[in-house]
Amino acid sequence: MKLFTTYAGLSLLGPDHVWRNRVYTDGPVRDGVLQGNLVVRGSGDPKLVVERLQELLTQVRAAGVREVRGDIVLDRSVFDVRERSEPFDDEPLRPYNVGPDGLLLNFKAVVYKFTPDAASGQVKVRFEPPLAGFSAPTQLPLSQAPCSDWRRQLQADFSQPQQVRFAGRYPASCGEREWPVAYPEPEAYAPRVMQALWQGAGGQLTGQVRYGVRPASAKLLLEVPSLPLSEIIQDINKFSNNVMAQQLYLTLSSELGAPGRFEASRLRLSQWWRQGFAGHDEPVLDNGSGLSRSERSTAQALTALLQAAHASPHARYFVDSLAIAGVDGTAARLKDRHPQSPVIGNAWLKTGSLRDVASVAGYVQGQSGQRYTLVAVLHHPNAQQARAVLDQLLEWTVRDTASPPKAQPSDRINHGPLRSSR
Repeated sequence: MKLFTTYAGLSLLGPDHVWRNRVYTDGPVRDGVLQGNLVVRGSGDPKLVVERLQELLTQVRAAGVREVRGDIVLDRSVFDVRERSEPFDDEPLRPYNVGPDGLLLNFKAVVYKFTPDAASGQVKVRFEPPLAGFSAPTQLPLSQAPCSDWRRQLQADFSQPQQVRFAGRYPASCGEREWPVAYPEPEAYAPRVMQALWQGAGGQLTGQVRYGVRPASAKLLLEVPSLPLSEIIQDINKFSNNVMAQQLYLTLSSELGAPGRFEASRLRLSQWWRQGFAGHDEPVLDNGSGLSRSERSTAQALTALLQAAHASPHARYFVDSLAIAGVDGTAARLKDRHPQSPVIGNAWLKTGSLRDVASVAGYVQGQSGQRYTLVAVLHHPNAQQARAVLDQLLEWTVRDTASPPKAQPSDRINHGPLRSSR
């Protein structure tokens, strides 16, 4: 389903589209002191991660604000969404369950890093980003247990959002590992991160960090653009990032001037589909990420989208966003399953997986030189058992017997008509 969202984004917004994060002052600035509030207005930027947020705050200081004698106000009104009352599944702390936000900071996740130190018999524990008032153990004892199910062996307790506990041991055989966890109290995440980073950069604050809306009288201090859409969709498709897909989906309506809403984005994508894909079954979208039990599409509709994208002026950006079989993204594991597979490096794919669903869609380069679209969607209680069949389907497509087209290079995406393999 992310293929619909990303190609609609390229078509409607363009590959050079950027989200503009703006900072305002609500009061005079004298000798580095802001007598009022500093307002950070989110744009729906799908990838405002720690490094880019730190750079934004560095620019705030460079613009003359070193102390805020007021509050830091976080304005996320570009989207009109609410946190889900229930997670999509029974894994609420998995990062894929993070909800969209007009001011999405670092995917609302904490990444714990475990580095074993054999000499001390301990594992060093670090976490990022910094969060005000948050604490976690800095080290844990090592064990000689096998690395399987190492997260469970840590006996983590995330029930107190401000104080994480690990009651277990870390297997030395695991080496260095990372564990990304969605913050259990998502509404408190952005204020805690903003406060910690502002103070960590040397900024002073007399008030608090809170949510609010930019006053009409506030003056623009600076504007920082996001990464371009052409790069954003690589994270969405190669690594199947759900919340980034939802941010883009909401942007389809927010960039028209009103707050982004799922309903409005569904309407815009529906209109776009009807104008460009008349005669094909219309996909049903919910939040634009596929993390839904109502989103669906026929294989024929997905094929029509892939063929249209391949023939469009944005083909290069779209294909570059797909995982290369056996090389990167969600398709990298193909090489582990089949080290000698002829599919490695010869297919550009988007995989999809939910309970009861296994799917793959994209482009496959045949050994004859012909390029194919390929779509396979399985919906069955045992769908995950069919992954081997999908691998064989990809290999069968690569080992085609068609006559090679004349003088068409195999390493270019726009080279002749596509055939569909469904």
